[in-house]
Amino acid sequence: MNRTEVPPGTARAVRVGAGDLVRVIDVEGGQVGDVFAFTGSGRELTEHHSAAHTRAGIDRLFPAVGESFVTDRRRPILTLVEDTSPGEHDMLIPACDPARYAALGAPGHRSCAANLREALAEAGMGFTGPIPQPINVFMRIPVGEDGRLSWLTASSRPGDAVTLRAEMDCVIVVSACPQDLVRISDAGLSPLAIETVHNGGNPA
Repeated sequence: MNRTEVPPGTARAVRVGAGDLVRVIDVEGGQVGDVFAFTGSGRELTEHHSAAHTRAGIDRLFPAVGESFVTDRRRPILTLVEDTSPGEHDMLIPACDPARYAALGAPGHRSCAANLREALAEAGMGFTGPIPQPINVFMRIPVGEDGRLSWLTASSRPGDAVTLRAEMDCVIVVSACPQDLVRISDAGLSPLAIETVHNGGNPA
């Protein structure tokens, strides 16, 4: 098992093969994470997880355990195999970006969009397209009966985790979301961790 620490407000990238398990862990509890998944050949990534295509494929806002996330080419890329958290996650909200923080009066603030490109660059990879809508683990954005969205603080506890199985060779990027102007993460920012197990072994 390999473990990669994701410091608060930053992101890290890991490469995994088909059948590998990836566990995203909320180390201290209450921290939202943006998860991105890409596939492609060489240094340039060309295909990515798509929230919209996943919702269309599963007929729900977020996969249940045993269901898959798919790419913009409608191919399964990750399957949710275990969730020890309260099970509140999101695929409606885009990654925070410089324009979001400028609108909130905080230009220059770190963002998940910038974190993604930094993490890929540090790993020697590039993605030139628009930032994909992420898998927002531990993020609570319930939809009311009137269709309005509520921005609630994450309820995940220390050590809570989601475990994903890679359905193809891919690159996973996890950003410990730096959003501290809207209180989606509890009690400030805290780290996440990525555990990977090759060939579908048990990450415990």
